[in-house]
Amino acid sequence: MRTLPLLAAALAGTVVLAAPALAAQPINGRYVTEDGAALVEVGPCGNKTCGRIVRVLKHRPGAATTDVNNKDAALRSRPIVGMPVLSEFTDGGDDWRGRIYDPRNGKTYKSIVSRNADGSLKVQGCIAFLCKTQTWRPAR
Repeated sequence: MRTLPLLAAALAGTVVLAAPALAAQPINGRYVTEDGAALVEVGPCGNKTCGRIVRVLKHRPGAATTDVNNKDAALRSRPIVGMPVLSEFTDGGDDWRGRIYDPRNGKTYKSIVSRNADGSLKVQGCIAFLCKTQTWRPAR
């Protein structure tokens, strides 16, 4: 009877040891936002992954060229081009988790990003468990 618990423990250990470590698909690259308004470059920043607006593709008439909606008054004069919109992203196993900044309202949200089979990014901005999802297409 003593061999049964030992065998069960040995098998449980084998299962744990045999499980491969999960890693999310890399998300580095250049992407056009869902609305086609901006080109975002995603890549390493220190030991994390970040994304910056590298070009505005659609200029709305009267739209500000600086971060006028930022709640931090000291950042309201920073240009939209070069602005970080994805920050502090780390590999979450199946996806990447970090923060996303929306310059249109000056707010930062929890974010989950993953690569789709076609190379596009599924980008989510979340408040609690409610998330808004966009698809960012690879830039050509």
